[in-house]
Amino acid sequence: MHRPSPSGPGPAIARRGRGGPEAGDIRPRKRPRLRDRLWARITAALLAVFLIIVGWSVGHALTMPGGGSISERLAEWARGHYLGPVVTFGEWLTYQAPQKGGKPSFSLAAPSAAAAAKRLKDAQADKFAALYGPPATLHSLAGKPLKGEGVWRVLASVNGTPAIYGTYLRASSVYSSYVAGIASMNQRLLKFQLRPGTEDPGPGHWKASPEITPNTRRGLEATFNSGFKINVSGGGFYLNGASAGTLAKGAATVVYYKDGHVAIGAWGQGGLRMTSDVAGVRQNLRPIVVDGKIPASVDNNVTTSWGATLGGGYYVWRSGIGITRDGRVIFVYGPALNVRELAQLLKAAGVVTGMELDINPDWMSYEYYTPGHHPSNPTPKNLLPTQMQPANRYYSPASRDFTAVYAR
Repeated sequence: MHRPSPSGPGPAIARRGRGGPEAGDIRPRKRPRLRDRLWARITAALLAVFLIIVGWSVGHALTMPGGGSISERLAEWARGHYLGPVVTFGEWLTYQAPQKGGKPSFSLAAPSAAAAAKRLKDAQADKFAALYGPPATLHSLAGKPLKGEGVWRVLASVNGTPAIYGTYLRASSVYSSYVAGIASMNQRLLKFQLRPGTEDPGPGHWKASPEITPNTRRGLEATFNSGFKINVSGGGFYLNGASAGTLAKGAATVVYYKDGHVAIGAWGQGGLRMTSDVAGVRQNLRPIVVDGKIPASVDNNVTTSWGATLGGGYYVWRSGIGITRDGRVIFVYGPALNVRELAQLLKAAGVVTGMELDINPDWMSYEYYTPGHHPSNPTPKNLLPTQMQPANRYYSPASRDFTAVYAR
């Protein structure tokens, strides 16, 4: 019988089948782990650096002086780092439309200023009473007035003469449970100061403090919020020779003069321009009351022209400021307001030129101050009991700029 040769194909095939290296087989290379790859190491390093920088930036925003809740500070940080659309989307998710109908959650009745007006008239000439007495009672924009609605009361006095009057007024018969606070400030007895914020306008040679320090509280009568963040206000900010942003011609403007009085109007019009007498300038959007009339522009592009509101809703907390024909300064703020209603409230209080200030509840407030136990440490009180900010908010550094009002 013929047997295959030992060197024949049988054994050779068997050896190749066993895959020995001597048979020429190549084992697959072992892939490097992901963390050992160069591009992965570079990406991880860059990500770590990015997270460290972001973490430091957010931590700084949460701990720097200026007050505000964690959500407020995070929102401010995000808007300042090109994440405004993310913040707006989050606000849209949490936005709740105002409730229709109903009555206010607090009484609008308060001690009337009528008694003070009578004392003025009895003790002084009618002209004196006209200069320092309360404005005329306001008519409710919601229909039949509630008890005390539109009736002025004395908030602050200077040497016994009423200097600031306040009242409550509803702006809508639809959202009838929401109340706006209105303050009327007499420039003959008061002087106004623009103050910077720790974040807006931020550090600079402002020659003014972002808080009402203990040694500057004597004679303090009121404080109230300013406008939008300067980079989205459509204008600029100027204080004691330093500036942020650019003063824009035609922008709605509050001008603070060195003698303490203010003027309100469109920059570059009616004598509102930079002079040696100007101490501060704050611009915000366009006027919403012009020559005692409300322009049609208040109804146009509400969410883009008048602020990135909570959820894009028209009806949100808004504040505004204006000036009457006889020079009184009017401040208005409240919830569930659209721009036209804010303008209507200003106009109802006698404003001939007015502008919107800030919006959304976190940023606005009006405080008046009573002498308390010592004139150097007056007690702050909120005009609206429903405002979010505490009455002593400006006794600590404020993140946004604001106005402080003192006795002359």
